[in-house]
Amino acid sequence: MHMTQSYVIIGDGIAGSSAAETLREEAPESDITVITDEGEALYNRILIKEFAKGKLPEAPISIHEEDWYAEREIDLALNTHVTEIDPDAHTIHTHESDTYEYDKLLVATGGTPTQLPVDNSDADGIHHFWTFQDARNIAEHAERADTGAVVGAGLLGIDLAAICGAQDIDANYFMRGNRWWRYALSEEGAEIIHDGLREKGVTPVFDSGVDAFVTDDDGKVTATVTPDGEEHDSDFVGVAIGLDFNVEVLQGTGVETDDGVVVDEYMQTNVDDIYAAGDLTRFYDTILNDHGQNGSWGSAKEQGQVAAKNMVADGESEAFRWVSSYSITHFDFPFLSFGHPTLGDNHIERKYSDTEWRRLALKDGKIIGGVLIGDLAPQSAFKQLVREERDVSGQTDVLLEEEVDLEELEAPQKEQ
Repeated sequence: MHMTQSYVIIGDGIAGSSAAETLREEAPESDITVITDEGEALYNRILIKEFAKGKLPEAPISIHEEDWYAEREIDLALNTHVTEIDPDAHTIHTHESDTYEYDKLLVATGGTPTQLPVDNSDADGIHHFWTFQDARNIAEHAERADTGAVVGAGLLGIDLAAICGAQDIDANYFMRGNRWWRYALSEEGAEIIHDGLREKGVTPVFDSGVDAFVTDDDGKVTATVTPDGEEHDSDFVGVAIGLDFNVEVLQGTGVETDDGVVVDEYMQTNVDDIYAAGDLTRFYDTILNDHGQNGSWGSAKEQGQVAAKNMVADGESEAFRWVSSYSITHFDFPFLSFGHPTLGDNHIERKYSDTEWRRLALKDGKIIGGVLIGDLAPQSAFKQLVREERDVSGQTDVLLEEEVDLEELEAPQKEQ
């Protein structure tokens, strides 16, 4: 007798939602349940920063209404916390004492912003930027704030800095090192970003950090204290120093974790019938031939789809192989990173104008990632080279030409 398969997904971000959609397409007769601790269905995490900047209304940010799930006969459980997973019994228990049975389980619970380990870091007026509700709180506060501080010199931190600029908050952007995103950009490339921040009214503060926050009698933040003891007025603070991955739901399951959930290229964990996708995965990257992590929207969506296909196949039918990209649209010039720009054993770069710059990360003579500022046209060519794992040793000049000609790269290399 054919038994109907039951699939349960924990998490309704783009990884979980794309998995649910793929499961319904691949297994029309199956039972599918999506469980999320958030109070609203899938929304666009990319657009919430534009909402927080005051540039977009709420309407275009929601992607799925609850009817979307009902139309596809996908059960959606909002505001539901999973308290235990029993891999032996193939069951899930929730905070309301409900029990869900599964044949295959996908964990796509993402992460929670890391809190600064300093005094008063939980004060009113200190914001982390991850959910739609975070964006609502930030937008509401930013409209009435005058001074600000931003901590975290990475891709999420710069969103908070841009929000301050758009909302006319006089803000300092505190960075531990001597430049923004120092693991991916040289000083020359980062200075383009610094100038863009200053034009927005945000002041980069280098080789600094935060030792504490000052609050008033009502517990609201009023100032930021740097390691040298200086106090900077800030009635609005944004913190983005990384994510703590939500792996506690897997405690006691035997699933391997290592700063995230360890999966192979098929999104399988080491425990039978449990898969993972999205931000929290430490996946086997078939291009790097090593485990890696990636928090981009496109990567999470693809992982959800790949996981779903393998869950239905009950085997290794499709491997995850993806060159991710992440763009920033806060400035007059575009910015895009792709692949693994912070890794590599060699980097090459060139500046073309005050707002045009390129840097490529190479490993064993092959491109594994890079950053483009100003001119994004070469991205397709570079991504193709990453996917093909093509050896480009000794061809720096061709790679750094303003227009990249792949046919020229394919020509025989001259002896150096």
